Order: sequence, then C-alpha cells, then structure tokens
Amino acid sequence: MSMEVDAPISLPQRPLLSQNNATILCCNCGAPIDGTSSAGALCYDCVKLTVDISEGVQREATLHICRDCERWLQPPAHWITAAPESRELLALCLRKLRGLAKVRIIDASFIWTEPHSRRIKVKLTIQQEAFQGTILQQTFEVEYVVAYHQCPDCAKSFTANTWRAVVQVRQKVPHKRTFLYLEQLILKHSAHKDTINIKEVKDGLDFYYSARNHAEKFVDFLTSVAPVRSKKSQELISHDIHTSTKSYKFSFSCELVPICKDDLVALPIKLAKQIGNISPLTICYRVGTAINLLDPTTLQTADVSTPIYWRSPFTSLADVQELVEFVVMDIEPLGPEKGHFVLAEATVARASDLGVNDKTYYTRTHLGGVLHPGDSVMGYHLTGTNFNSPQFEALEDSNAHASAIPDVILVKKFYARKRKNHNRNWRLKRMNKDEGEMLPKKTDQEKMEMDYEMFLRDVEEDKELRSTVALYKQRMEKSKMDGIETQSMAETEGTEVDGVPRIDISELLDEFEDLNVEDEE
Repeated sequence: MSMEVDAPISLPQRPLLSQNNATILCCNCGAPIDGTSSAGALCYDCVKLTVDISEGVQREATLHICRDCERWLQPPAHWITAAPESRELLALCLRKLRGLAKVRIIDASFIWTEPHSRRIKVKLTIQQEAFQGTILQQTFEVEYVVAYHQCPDCAKSFTANTWRAVVQVRQKVPHKRTFLYLEQLILKHSAHKDTINIKEVKDGLDFYYSARNHAEKFVDFLTSVAPVRSKKSQELISHDIHTSTKSYKFSFSCELVPICKDDLVALPIKLAKQIGNISPLTICYRVGTAINLLDPTTLQTADVSTPIYWRSPFTSLADVQELVEFVVMDIEPLGPEKGHFVLAEATVARASDLGVNDKTYYTRTHLGGVLHPGDSVMGYHLTGTNFNSPQFEALEDSNAHASAIPDVILVKKFYARKRKNHNRNWRLKRMNKDEGEMLPKKTDQEKMEMDYEMFLRDVEEDKELRSTVALYKQRMEKSKMDGIETQSMAETEGTEVDGVPRIDISELLDEFEDLNVEDEE
C-alpha cells in the first residue's frame, strides 16, 4: 500500500515588528502602546481620565466692587474702572486666580449670567505637560461672586471733615449774579467733577477736595475764566517723628474782583490815563479774565487786567440794584459804531416823572442800535445823587472831568414782562450745594430768587453772554406738550414775543442725566 505525502503549502508571512520599538500594554485598560514614548505605562485616553492639570487652579473666587462709583478692587488697594465683559475685567478675573502661573492659558471668555445674580463665570482653556512628551489641554469654568465694598474715596465723600484741600471762592457784592454765571461755566466745563462737597456760605462758595492737585486744577480753571487772585495756606494735621511723614490740609482763597456786569465804575484818574486815556466814568459791559470798560459818550473801550486792578483796587460806583427806569422821548444816531454799540444822542425822562412834571434829560448813549422813541431803558441817575467814593469826588474836583459828568448814563434796554412767571422754553442746570446747618431766611430766599430771575433775563437779552453757557430744553409733560406744541414752535421761531427776547430752539441742547447736577427752573 502506497503512502500519500502532503504537498508543501506556502504560509503567509507575518509582518515583523521593528526591532527599535517596544510594545507594552496600558496598565489601566490593556491597550497596546509604544513603550518607548509613553510615560507611566498609560495610553492617551487613560492619561486624560486620570491626570487633572487644573488641580491647582481655583474654581471659585470673589470680586469686590464699589456700588457708588462702580469701580473694581485690584488687590492690594488699587481701584480700576472696567465695563461688564470687558478686557479689563477679564484681566482682573485672571489675576485673582491662584495657580495659573504653572499652566499655559490658551483661551479665556465670559459666560453669560443674569445681571442681578451677582455672579461672573469665565471659561478657561489651559495646557500643561503631564508627562515627558505628553501635553494635555483642558477646558473648565470658574465662578466669581461679586461682593460690595466701599472704596476709600467714596467713604471720604460720605464722612465729614475728611477733605484734604478746600477752595474758598468769595466776592464782596450785594448780589449773586456773578456766582450764577460762574456756576454755569463750571457746569459747562465739568470743573466740579472731583469735588466731594460744595458748601454755600456768605459771599461765596466752598469747594472741598480729597487731594491737593484737584484743588490746584480748579484754581487754574477759575483763573482762566474770571479775574481772581488766589492765596494758599496749609495746616499741619499730624507728624510721624519716626518716618518724618507729615499730613497737611490745604486752603486756597480765591477772591473775585468786586466789579460786575452793568456796574457804574469811577476809575482813578491816574489809572484811566494809563489804560488808554479813557474817561474815568465808565460802564462795565463784560467781565472775563479782565474787566472790560466802556465810555458810553465816545464808545471807547479799555481793559483792566487782574494784576493792574489789585495793584490799585477800586469799587463800583453803583450796581444794578440802583438802576432807574427811563422812557426814551427822542433818539438820534450820530454815526460812530463799534461792534454792536451805536453812538446816539437821546432825550429821556424818568418813568416816575411822567404825568407829574415835564423834566427831561439829554445824554449820549451807546444803545443807538436798539432804542427807539417810546422804549423803556434802565440807567443811572447821577443828578442829585450822593456817592461815597473818593474816585468820584476826585472827578468832581477836577477841572478837566467835572464838566463832562452827565446827568444820566443809560445801561440797557428794559423789556416789560406782562406775566410775573415768564414761561420759558429753556432752562439751566444747577449744582448740588450744601446750604449748611441754617437755612436761609425768607427774605434772603426771596432775594436769591430775584437774583436768579435777573440772571435769566440777562441770558435772554445778551446774546454774547448766552453763547458762553449751556442751555437745555425745558421739560414738559406729554399732555401739556400736545396742547401747546404748535404755539411753542411758533414762539421760538421768532426772536421776540410781546417785545421780550426769546431764545431760538436751535440754541438749546437736549437733556442728559448727570448724577452731580440737579435741575432747577
């Protein structure tokens, strides 16, 4: 019997592993991995499950915000301004976390939360080398709790006697019209934004500051808009003998020149010759950084700067409270003009003398462009008036100037207002002032209201003065506005209503909210 021999069969060859690579099994899941490059005998999936690279990073933190000024506390004692979800706030959040210095931050972003929840969530993506040659990337969330903490500046503003510097502004005049104008300039340029308190005192205002440089900045502003002279004084509060550290309180005294707009001024004869040989009897038609004077008989003008005034100070001969109403009987322009001043010869009579006597006065005036026969005008009646002024007595004794003293000096046109409370389509902003411990008396309150009404009339009548202040549209209720909208538009289109000047609506600003300013009609 023959035996069968199997034929040779070719078997497929298995690919041999490289002799350079050593394959091992993962100690956790048993998956084959490269033993030469895997540290810890773990595969990549097991490394992600077992290694937490964010272990040393905080997941919760607290942020402090001042609810008054809405600034954030940056430790240790610095307060910064940051809008919600801004780059500044994100940087502050990252600086609050401990442990970020050991990892690499790849991305950071805010997660939306309810505004009233007082929570801020940030999504972080970080990288770190877990083992040699193994880099992990992980994303997680950090939650911040927003806590309220009052900053030192706001704490000082609510605490008495914590100021470091005070600016005392004074003017020795019987009315407040200059301070009302100065208040509008301060509001227009926001010069009061660093004050912690504004206190109203006799003959002026006190501005309190928490730092000396803020007070010096305000003094520089006053010097740039008004003729003032300032003095500085300091008081030692405390002294540390070990470190030679001293604490001072600074006081700046700013005195305004006691000359106001529309005042009658009698200059010293020597000073009148030095500033252009102007007539010593003049009218103050404007007060800026210098005193601007006008001779109504020749239209000659002159400026008295602040240093020149305080070198030889003088007071006004009469103020606006002594103005007398006159009625223009006849007026004839003479031809010379200077700006909006027109020289004219006028015949006037006192309004109180009409129907009593026929006494009239002949004078020269600078109001030839606005006066007509029958108009009312305010002026100073010099005939029979006694002035307690050495400068005016020197004029009366002078041979050159005694004959040039007129009987009447006209100042401005008078507009008769039929209604006591004139309805205006505009308003001004007022500063929040502390009236002190004692409220003003009823008579003082009426006087302040009268001064404010006279200032409003000056703003209406003087276009040049109106250009330097900020006027706002008057607030009106919707029901009232619907009924008088057509009438108001018709009134504001013209310049005068019933002879009274009106401010055009194009000169008014829209209302905006300011926390340090209150509205007052």
